[in-house]
Amino acid sequence: MTAFTNRLYAGATDLQGMIDLIIAVRPADRITDYPGAVDLQEALARPFIQANTRVWEDAGGRLVSFAFVDEYRNLRFEIAPRAAGSDVESQIITWGEECLRKIRSKPDKEVTLDASCREDDAERVEILQRQGFKLQPIRSLHMVRALDEPILSPHLPAGFIIRQVVGENEVEAIVALHRAAFGTDAMTIDERLAMMRTTEYDPELDLVAIAPDGTFAAYCMCSISQEENSRTGRNEGYTDPVATHPEFQRQGLARALLLTGLRLLKQRGMETAVLGTSSENDAMRKTAESVGFSVQSAKIWFAKKVA
Repeated sequence: MTAFTNRLYAGATDLQGMIDLIIAVRPADRITDYPGAVDLQEALARPFIQANTRVWEDAGGRLVSFAFVDEYRNLRFEIAPRAAGSDVESQIITWGEECLRKIRSKPDKEVTLDASCREDDAERVEILQRQGFKLQPIRSLHMVRALDEPILSPHLPAGFIIRQVVGENEVEAIVALHRAAFGTDAMTIDERLAMMRTTEYDPELDLVAIAPDGTFAAYCMCSISQEENSRTGRNEGYTDPVATHPEFQRQGLARALLLTGLRLLKQRGMETAVLGTSSENDAMRKTAESVGFSVQSAKIWFAKKVA
């Protein structure tokens, strides 16, 4: 059996190796699945992710697998076919569990290590179930919208405006808005800065709705990855994440932001818009459907209890 060695993430060379791996092993229609090339750039700009990332190599030093655990206990990994079925699989899960034990908030509390995959990815489902993960009811919805169809003009409540984020000095307000919108701490200033510091970040696509008193009421971070599009042969742009502060929900702000984003993507030559949301977020799904999005595929989630 081929022997593989593993070590901690060591910097830019490993990042490029990870990007090359997902491009080499994924089917064309899954190249942009999370984590894609831009996602890896964003994630590995954060010291937390760097410290919780491990890579596996063959005897020739070629990267055959990687795995990392993010701040939200999600295990992300990729395995080259020649390493599948080897000890690498169990080593990845063991690494994930070690990371989780290191970052858990209470040593005596049982928590779960979470992982996801396309619902039709039988191979990944088999790996997760073989390693003790249990299927969960939640799904992540992948929604798409053709941009050759008519795009309505956005409508805002009186006194509200939509503009671009003007710089990193506004990150704190955006993070506070995101946390309030979702009732969670699942967004940090470092995360948002990492998203804005990738090579393909376009500030003109980073949209925010401002209330009459100047409050940040909602945002929609649109983006285009030319690298991904060059790999897939598609012209796609993203219209997420989207968030609305609880004080300003049910006023059509998310819908107006999405319509604005769709128009900007079309102006830049995109043919399709993409959006992701949770199966539990009925409001976001219905808002997306109201501007022409439909569900194209879904990811299923698994969890493994770690004592």
